[in-house]
Amino acid sequence: MFNQPLLFLILLLVIGLIAKNNSLLIAIVVLLILKLSGLETKSFTFIQSKGINWGVTVITIAVLAPIASGEIGFKDLTGAFKSPLAWVALISGMAVALLAKGGVSLLQNDPHITTALVLGTILSVSIFKGVAVGPLIGAGIAYTAMKIIDFFS
Repeated sequence: MFNQPLLFLILLLVIGLIAKNNSLLIAIVVLLILKLSGLETKSFTFIQSKGINWGVTVITIAVLAPIASGEIGFKDLTGAFKSPLAWVALISGMAVALLAKGGVSLLQNDPHITTALVLGTILSVSIFKGVAVGPLIGAGIAYTAMKIIDFFS
Protein backbone atom coordinates (compact mmCIF):
# COMPACT_ATOMS: atom_id res chain seq x y z
CA MET A 1 0.00 0.00 0.00
CA PHE A 2 2.67 2.51 1.03
CA ASN A 3 5.20 2.84 -1.75
CA GLN A 4 7.88 5.47 -2.27
CA PRO A 5 5.79 7.88 -4.41
CA LEU A 6 2.93 7.75 -1.90
CA LEU A 7 5.25 8.38 1.06
CA PHE A 8 6.91 11.24 -0.85
CA LEU A 9 3.51 12.85 -1.53
CA ILE A 10 2.52 12.45 2.13
CA LEU A 11 5.81 14.07 3.22
CA LEU A 12 5.15 16.97 0.83
CA LEU A 13 1.60 17.20 2.18
CA VAL A 14 2.95 17.58 5.73
CA ILE A 15 5.45 20.21 4.57
CA GLY A 16 2.66 22.00 2.69
CA LEU A 17 0.52 21.99 5.84
CA ILE A 18 3.38 23.39 7.92
CA ALA A 19 4.14 26.03 5.27
CA LYS A 20 0.41 26.77 4.79
CA ASN A 21 0.88 26.56 1.02
CA ASN A 22 -2.64 26.08 -0.36
CA SER A 23 -1.54 25.57 -3.96
CA LEU A 24 0.80 22.78 -2.94
CA LEU A 25 -1.86 21.22 -0.70
CA ILE A 26 -4.48 21.22 -3.46
CA ALA A 27 -2.01 19.75 -5.95
CA ILE A 28 -0.97 16.98 -3.59
CA VAL A 29 -4.55 16.11 -2.62
CA VAL A 30 -5.54 15.86 -6.30
CA LEU A 31 -2.55 13.62 -7.03
CA LEU A 32 -3.24 11.47 -3.97
CA ILE A 33 -6.88 11.02 -5.02
CA LEU A 34 -5.82 10.02 -8.53
CA LYS A 35 -3.17 7.66 -7.16
CA LEU A 36 -5.38 6.03 -4.55
CA SER A 37 -8.29 5.66 -6.97
CA GLY A 38 -6.09 3.81 -9.46
CA LEU A 39 -6.39 6.46 -12.16
CA GLU A 40 -2.71 7.34 -12.07
CA THR A 41 -1.50 5.45 -15.12
CA LYS A 42 -3.01 7.62 -17.85
CA SER A 43 -3.86 10.71 -15.81
CA PHE A 44 -0.33 11.41 -14.55
CA THR A 45 1.16 11.21 -18.03
CA PHE A 46 -1.58 13.48 -19.37
CA ILE A 47 -1.23 15.99 -16.53
CA GLN A 48 2.55 16.03 -16.87
CA SER A 49 2.34 16.74 -20.60
CA LYS A 50 -0.44 19.36 -20.46
CA GLY A 51 -0.37 20.76 -16.92
CA ILE A 52 2.15 23.55 -17.41
CA ASN A 53 0.20 24.88 -20.38
CA TRP A 54 -3.03 24.75 -18.37
CA GLY A 55 -1.37 26.67 -15.55
CA VAL A 56 -0.05 29.34 -17.90
CA THR A 57 -3.54 29.66 -19.39
CA VAL A 58 -5.16 30.08 -15.96
CA ILE A 59 -2.56 32.68 -14.95
CA THR A 60 -3.10 34.55 -18.23
CA ILE A 61 -6.86 34.59 -17.61
CA ALA A 62 -6.27 35.98 -14.11
CA VAL A 63 -3.96 38.70 -15.44
CA LEU A 64 -6.42 39.68 -18.19
CA ALA A 65 -9.51 39.64 -15.92
CA PRO A 66 -9.11 43.32 -14.85
CA ILE A 67 -9.10 44.31 -18.52
CA ALA A 68 -12.22 42.24 -19.21
CA SER A 69 -13.99 43.70 -16.17
CA GLY A 70 -13.16 47.27 -17.19
CA GLU A 71 -10.99 47.83 -14.13
CA ILE A 72 -8.05 48.54 -16.46
CA GLY A 73 -8.62 50.42 -19.69
CA PHE A 74 -6.78 52.33 -22.41
CA LYS A 75 -6.55 55.40 -20.16
CA ASP A 76 -4.60 53.36 -17.61
CA LEU A 77 -2.38 51.93 -20.33
CA THR A 78 -1.46 55.29 -21.80
CA GLY A 79 -1.00 56.79 -18.34
CA ALA A 80 1.35 54.00 -17.36
CA PHE A 81 3.82 54.87 -20.11
CA LYS A 82 4.30 58.32 -18.57
CA SER A 83 5.83 56.87 -15.42
CA PRO A 84 9.45 55.69 -15.20
CA LEU A 85 8.36 53.03 -12.70
CA ALA A 86 5.85 51.70 -15.23
CA TRP A 87 8.68 51.28 -17.73
CA VAL A 88 10.61 49.32 -15.11
CA ALA A 89 7.50 47.16 -14.58
CA LEU A 90 7.10 46.68 -18.35
CA ILE A 91 10.71 45.56 -18.76
CA SER A 92 10.44 43.34 -15.66
CA GLY A 93 7.30 41.71 -17.05
CA MET A 94 9.08 41.02 -20.32
CA ALA A 95 12.13 39.60 -18.51
CA VAL A 96 10.00 37.31 -16.34
CA ALA A 97 8.08 36.04 -19.38
CA LEU A 98 11.35 35.26 -21.13
CA LEU A 99 12.70 33.51 -18.03
CA ALA A 100 9.49 31.49 -17.71
CA LYS A 101 9.82 30.42 -21.36
CA GLY A 102 13.12 28.76 -20.48
CA GLY A 103 11.47 27.31 -17.37
CA VAL A 104 8.78 25.59 -19.41
CA SER A 105 11.46 24.04 -21.58
CA LEU A 106 13.47 22.89 -18.55
CA LEU A 107 10.46 21.36 -16.76
CA GLN A 108 9.32 19.53 -19.90
CA ASN A 109 12.78 18.18 -20.72
CA ASP A 110 14.10 17.62 -17.19
CA PRO A 111 11.15 17.01 -14.83
CA HIS A 112 13.29 15.83 -11.90
CA ILE A 113 14.34 19.47 -11.49
CA THR A 114 10.76 20.11 -10.32
CA THR A 115 11.49 18.39 -7.00
CA ALA A 116 14.32 20.79 -6.15
CA LEU A 117 12.24 23.77 -7.29
CA VAL A 118 9.25 22.76 -5.18
CA LEU A 119 11.49 22.13 -2.18
CA GLY A 120 13.11 25.54 -2.65
CA THR A 121 9.68 27.18 -2.88
CA ILE A 122 8.45 25.39 0.24
CA LEU A 123 11.56 26.36 2.20
CA SER A 124 11.26 29.98 1.11
CA VAL A 125 7.58 30.15 2.05
CA SER A 126 7.99 28.41 5.39
CA ILE A 127 11.29 29.94 6.56
CA PHE A 128 11.42 33.37 4.92
CA LYS A 129 7.67 34.05 4.52
CA GLY A 130 8.13 34.19 0.76
CA VAL A 131 5.32 34.00 -1.75
CA ALA A 132 4.86 30.76 -3.66
CA VAL A 133 4.68 31.83 -7.29
CA GLY A 134 5.21 28.30 -8.45
CA PRO A 135 8.15 26.47 -9.89
CA LEU A 136 7.87 27.93 -13.39
CA ILE A 137 9.77 31.16 -12.78
CA GLY A 138 12.23 29.26 -10.57
CA ALA A 139 12.79 26.86 -13.45
CA GLY A 140 13.32 29.83 -15.76
CA ILE A 141 15.94 31.30 -13.45
CA ALA A 142 17.58 27.86 -13.11
CA TYR A 143 17.50 27.40 -16.89
CA THR A 144 19.17 30.79 -17.42
CA ALA A 145 21.80 30.06 -14.76
CA MET A 146 22.52 26.66 -16.33
CA LYS A 147 22.94 28.24 -19.76
CA ILE A 148 25.36 30.82 -18.30
CA ILE A 149 27.34 28.05 -16.58
CA ASP A 150 27.42 26.03 -19.82
CA PHE A 151 28.62 29.11 -21.72
CA PHE A 152 31.57 29.62 -19.36
CA SER A 153 32.42 25.91 -19.04
